[in-house]
Amino acid sequence: MNFENILVSAEKGIATIIINRPKKLNALNKLTIQELSEAFTILESENSIKVILLIGSGEKAFVAGADIAEFAHFTSLKGAELAQIGHETLFNYIENLSKPVIALINGFALGGGLELAMACHFRIASDNAKMGLPEVSLGVIPGYGGTQRLPQLVGKGKAFELIMTAGMISAEEAKYIGLVNHVVPLNELLSFAESIANKIIRNSSSAIGAAIKAVNSGFNNDENGYDVEVEAFGACFETPDFKEGTTAFLNKRKPKFE
Repeated sequence: MNFENILVSAEKGIATIIINRPKKLNALNKLTIQELSEAFTILESENSIKVILLIGSGEKAFVAGADIAEFAHFTSLKGAELAQIGHETLFNYIENLSKPVIALINGFALGGGLELAMACHFRIASDNAKMGLPEVSLGVIPGYGGTQRLPQLVGKGKAFELIMTAGMISAEEAKYIGLVNHVVPLNELLSFAESIANKIIRNSSSAIGAAIKAVNSGFNNDENGYDVEVEAFGACFETPDFKEGTTAFLNKRKPKFE
């Protein structure tokens, strides 16, 4: 996979996507969003890929925000179109991907960068990371899901505070409020994420995909999460992974999922 603004590699079931615009602190522009969408689509179809890690290049930023120069002169119609395309092609797509996506926040994750991290299934931060949604300081609001995903993760009151103050929080505070799962030294970030990814890989990919769908349904007003869980639970019984997992358990051996 050859791209202009991202780097993609894969080894032993783990794919790593690096957002590679270091001179712009990996800011999201339309091309980067398009390339990320293409990369995730390709990796979703690759059976050998079990977990996807998403990180920014360098040691300063995961993604320092959106590329403001691209939309500074947009009309309201073009602004809404920009957000809608982002939702459909990347942010919602990542959230609903059947393969786990882990954000490795290695520095600044601001605006669209934090929204990108929140679209991932969970987040690990380096100890130098800073996070925030500064959009109201520019006269706009988060447009890539920030007003929806942040309250889901940290609660309505804290989300309002972070959005209204447009400030940044440290990695430790982000962990305290539930925005990130772990905080580790920067030089250990990738190896720590890989250790978690390897634990995930040992389990059933089909069951993990079903779990992602069930969990997400609980945050969708158009779905009944319990009904989705019941249906997905039943569907698992027809999969080769269920047969292998239960057989391995009864025979007191480790399962070998396809």
